[in-house]
Amino acid sequence: MKLVIAEKPSVGTALAAVLGAKERKDGCIAGNGWIVSWCVGHLVELADAGAYDEKFTRWSLGDLPILPDQWRFVSRGDKRKQLDILRKLMADKSVDSVICATDAGREGELIFRLVYDYCKCKKPVQRLWISSMEESAIREGFDRLRPGADYDRLYRAALCRSQADWLVGINATRLFSCLSGATLNVGRVQTPTLALVVQREAEIQAFKVEPFYTPEIGTGDFTASGERLTDPDAAEHIRAACDGKAATVRSVQREKKTAAAPKLYDLTTLQREANRLFGFTAQQTLDYTQSLYERKLVSYPRTDSRFLTSDMAAGLPALALSVAAALPFGADAELPVNAAQVIDDGRVSDHHAIIPTPSMPKADLVALPAGERDVLTLIAVRLLCAVGKAHRFEAVMAALYCAEHRFVVKDRAVLQEGWKAVDGAFRAMLKSKSDDEENAKPLPELSEGQVFPSVSASVREGKTAPPKRFTEDSLLATMEAAGSDDAPGDAERKGLGTPATRAGVIEKLVKTSFMERKKKQLTPTEKGVNLIAILPDTVKSPALTAEWEHKLKRIERGELDDKVFMTDIAAMTLGLVKAHPTPEVEHAALFARKPESEAVGPCPRCGGTVYENMKGFCCDHRACGFALWKNSKFFTAKRKELNWKTAATLLKEGRVFISGLYSEKTGKIYDAAVVLDDTGDFVNFGLEFEGRKSK
Repeated sequence: MKLVIAEKPSVGTALAAVLGAKERKDGCIAGNGWIVSWCVGHLVELADAGAYDEKFTRWSLGDLPILPDQWRFVSRGDKRKQLDILRKLMADKSVDSVICATDAGREGELIFRLVYDYCKCKKPVQRLWISSMEESAIREGFDRLRPGADYDRLYRAALCRSQADWLVGINATRLFSCLSGATLNVGRVQTPTLALVVQREAEIQAFKVEPFYTPEIGTGDFTASGERLTDPDAAEHIRAACDGKAATVRSVQREKKTAAAPKLYDLTTLQREANRLFGFTAQQTLDYTQSLYERKLVSYPRTDSRFLTSDMAAGLPALALSVAAALPFGADAELPVNAAQVIDDGRVSDHHAIIPTPSMPKADLVALPAGERDVLTLIAVRLLCAVGKAHRFEAVMAALYCAEHRFVVKDRAVLQEGWKAVDGAFRAMLKSKSDDEENAKPLPELSEGQVFPSVSASVREGKTAPPKRFTEDSLLATMEAAGSDDAPGDAERKGLGTPATRAGVIEKLVKTSFMERKKKQLTPTEKGVNLIAILPDTVKSPALTAEWEHKLKRIERGELDDKVFMTDIAAMTLGLVKAHPTPEVEHAALFARKPESEAVGPCPRCGGTVYENMKGFCCDHRACGFALWKNSKFFTAKRKELNWKTAATLLKEGRVFISGLYSEKTGKIYDAAVVLDDTGDFVNFGLEFEGRKSK
């Protein structure tokens, strides 16, 4: 009997169906010589600091740094039942071997290994490594199981990541919380990410807007622009000299150019595109894609590869044609399939790029939740574009002179639509234009010596713009590129976090109120700015943290000893504590607590006063029991935080308008008024939309 351990019940059920195991039992499915069970996320985790010494349950500068000699692991209460089931199954004498079938990546490997070791299992291990949940892919994966030892380096890298996050998080959080007198969450990846957002905000605030002036001449058919000037008088002088005068074409340059087909999606580029086009957060896109993967409609999502392997080339034409036929705008599209453009074995790491599976064209796309359907369409369109012909165009630049002043006009003429035919059809469906399509009037045929006898001159005024605030699109791109500036051009990208973890980092920064979303933009809160102000570069440097992530990759490849990495992390942690031995007055002032007497508002139940505490906003009369909890399921389900401002407005007005609420049912974002409904025993919330009653 072989025991298969998946990462979650839904995946375990799918594997059991393929293996012919049909007998459902408590926490597993058995039959046909197999037992299929599952974890539920991380069943075993690193123990809290208090597990090493009772004194560590209290936060004290004198106890730092906390550097365990032997790491301890625990299982949380709500997950012990499934862990006990796995322990019994592993110990069952009828089970002769165990198959690790958790997600084929760093975290999946860690989830399985910690359970295996915690249960003291010694039975031989094999590894299932698949990139698709389709039946054919699962069968093929079980036909070519590999020894579990082949993934020892992956496990060591995953364990190092977990332990390094523990060391930096526990020690730095306690250190700077004690120094400042407020609870400050410091993380190995999240703090450098916050530093990027804080730095961008500082650049915006420091930016000085400067006006500029651009002389222009119009011929009736097109407008040509002169040099941008900072002196309005100089621009006006040129306008006056040219208005009503003749303009002559001195040169016409034509250059044929090619826009190669785009690469396939890895997780980061998919998250960026979904944010640009649909406003999805990185976490939403990951959730939608993971669900599509479990529905067997797309390949494994947590990948950093944008290419396919050579053994997939033969099936690409049929896949592309069937995918196109499933799209409302793809049935009549010209679809040459240039497989060589997307095949590169050397650029595929653990998993190939994200593509639709052969099951996708057979699925009822209309029945999918809206968010999943949008993401699936993106992935399908990108496949068709990636294997398409190049887009070719002719770039034209003409220089005109009027009163000895030079003006330039540019245009492009499409020579071959290529992959942009599909892209354009998709964007037309979205009612959006591609980046280079403005439906501008085409430039007439121009030739050297051509004269326009009387042009109208004007001055277009503008202002220099500050750097743009981060969106999730641009922040993901910056996180991915962090630490790469000092690397050789052909070196592996470093980056903050991994494609699989970046979404969670952004979400945690928002949920802990260090950062907030405003109209798709990410901005630091005052709390976030103050945190970065007091932290040393050791914990907030994006380049340094990206270098650590790069070292984890080297551990995976066997190029770096995991003990060396952890010794470096421990030394950095010790040095951090030694460099900050006592509280600094200015640091404490940044996070001074609000006076205890500051009320959030009146209690709607008993008329008492509501104050904020660590867990919520509670009435000061204990017998009353009124409370608005910060972890309220109503708000967390809508991916919003119940903060002080929101609570105060609810108490004062009984309702608060909130934009950007998330719908679990449709996957869409909407705006509504949240209404407080206190029954006297329970606090409920309702929604009111304009012109509609609450629900």
